[in-house]
Amino acid sequence: MDKNANVKNHIIEVTTELIEQYNGNIREITARMITAKADVGLGLINYHFGSKEKLITECVQRIIGNVISDFQMTKQYETDQERLTACAAYVFHFLFEHSAISRVSILGDLQNYTKNCNSVLTQRGFSLSLKQDLADEDKSMLVFILTAAMQTAFLGSKTVKQLLGYDFTKSEDRAAYIGKLVHILFAGAVQIDE
Repeated sequence: MDKNANVKNHIIEVTTELIEQYNGNIREITARMITAKADVGLGLINYHFGSKEKLITECVQRIIGNVISDFQMTKQYETDQERLTACAAYVFHFLFEHSAISRVSILGDLQNYTKNCNSVLTQRGFSLSLKQDLADEDKSMLVFILTAAMQTAFLGSKTVKQLLGYDFTKSEDRAAYIGKLVHILFAGAVQIDE
């Protein structure tokens, strides 16, 4: 690995540590804090990333990507619907438990939606839960809608409470929302296939 790549990776590692140290409150993290901790000049943030905001977005994308790839099903489920509900509930709880990081990730994806962004990686992860109960052409659409509905509910949680009655500050309401959402999506997919 060349020197520039080493410096860039070091800046990412240090920034990720700061994001975790400040519990995702990225407003408290300054470029000077990052460069002091990384022991590099301030200009290297702009050189490698363009701005502190783009650096933080890249770090958050990596954090979320690691969470998605680290998720393991520890319980056996009989149906795809049960398996997907468990996986989606895990991700949805993560969004609220790490709201600052999650908000940066989702908004970053919405501004730069690519095949390797966290939203698409989440969809791919959800697809792994679908083994038998749906036609292949329905799987992609179902996980796309599921991910979009989760992100919208997360970003607009206060409005969702007013419109649908789910209080996402409560773990049981988050689980109930995901259960209902997956149920509706599966019911719609089954009706289409019939």
